[in-house]
Amino acid sequence: MKRCDWVTSEQLYIDYHDQEWGRPSRDDRHLFEMLCLEGAQAGLSWWTILQKRANYRRAFDQFDPWKIVTYDQQKIDRLLEDPGIVRNRLKIKSVISNAEAYLRIIESGQRFANYIWQFVDGEPIINHWHSGLDVPASTGISEQMSRQLKKDGFKFVGPTICYAYMQAVGMVNDHLVDCFCHPEITN
Repeated sequence: MKRCDWVTSEQLYIDYHDQEWGRPSRDDRHLFEMLCLEGAQAGLSWWTILQKRANYRRAFDQFDPWKIVTYDQQKIDRLLEDPGIVRNRLKIKSVISNAEAYLRIIESGQRFANYIWQFVDGEPIINHWHSGLDVPASTGISEQMSRQLKKDGFKFVGPTICYAYMQAVGMVNDHLVDCFCHPEITN
């Protein structure tokens, strides 16, 4: 079975590729979690974050934004001592800022999924890359998304992070054309 060339022999990576990456998600909580995890990944490998994902869920109350916005300095200090996550003060505080921004969107009467998916007009972009070298690090759409997310109070949402996020939650399908997960192969 042919997979994208970034997938290693690690079962966690295989499962992530086969079952999650590039598959459209419209679940608000999942979309929020993935935005925070992609921000945590900045400057690191996705493999590092994927291995710590269960720890992140535990440490950040299953990415419940209503709980996260209540975090005080004592909670931040505990997170900074947690070896199960990336102990970077700015990244930890960004999760709190992101929860605040997320709740502002929800409180405006909008679903987070609708807010996020507006950048691709509600439909996944299906690309036809032949090699991982062909896949861009960012696009005009991820730059637009980054600008809007920053304007709305989100942190660690540069254009490259936004593009990785778009790939992760299926807004963009960048499975290589010979990967068994590419839509033209699976249909």
